[in-house]
Amino acid sequence: MDSGEENAVAKTPKQIREEELKRLQEFKPIHDTFARVLFRDNLPLAQDVLRTITGIRDLVLTHEETQYDLKRLAGSRSLMLDVYGGDSAGRKYNMELERSDERATPERAEYHITGMNSEHLKQGMDFLELPETYVIFLTEEDAIGDGKAVHRFSYRDDDTNDSMGGRTHIIYANGAYEGDDEIGKLMHDFRCENADDMYNRLMAERTRYLKENPKGVSEMCAIMEDLRKESEERGRYERAIEVAQNMLSMGLGSLEDIAEVTGLSIEKARELAGQRTA
Repeated sequence: MDSGEENAVAKTPKQIREEELKRLQEFKPIHDTFARVLFRDNLPLAQDVLRTITGIRDLVLTHEETQYDLKRLAGSRSLMLDVYGGDSAGRKYNMELERSDERATPERAEYHITGMNSEHLKQGMDFLELPETYVIFLTEEDAIGDGKAVHRFSYRDDDTNDSMGGRTHIIYANGAYEGDDEIGKLMHDFRCENADDMYNRLMAERTRYLKENPKGVSEMCAIMEDLRKESEERGRYERAIEVAQNMLSMGLGSLEDIAEVTGLSIEKARELAGQRTA
């Protein structure tokens, strides 16, 4: 059997489970898949992390969600926030955990702020009711490139450097920072696989539960199984799009034929055809 045939052989449920368990032990809090469960329904941990990164020592988080879907962006690019919450002072927080610096761009941060403000400011409300908003990128590598642990940006006068009193803040936390201070210990914990190596008690307890407790392990495996299925479905959809585009380029079949062969809707086949002629 050649390597191509070997890769094509479907894995058994036991093999998939073994791979998931191995992968689970390699997860770190910086990994999005692990973080979505690590922070879910974990207000104390999210509050502790936000206090350290923002420097707001009296921050009292009142609500927090993971994978929060901003629903008021109808007709625009959708947004799902890794960790989203608000505090007792009315401030809103969005923390994104990024392994790739390419996703932690200022443009993306601005769009997240726009989405969060749109979610909050409902019809009839005054602009003065906009909340103070924080978007935090915690990146695996040093996104800014100067070795500092944290960069905090807000609106300032280009000439005087005076703050304009805006309510928007963008923070970059350097996950590669290795200082022996509070932020350095937190970044260390985000890079850890083993709960016993962590400084933060809350993060260590939750990590130990998700990796060692049978209930926690089952919870994580269920998430990984859902993500695996989503990935497979996305792969099938992308392959269907590719086949449809090839059929269109070669003039093979009607839109109905393309829909039948690929499993796409007639509307999607028509959309692809329109893109080719635009």
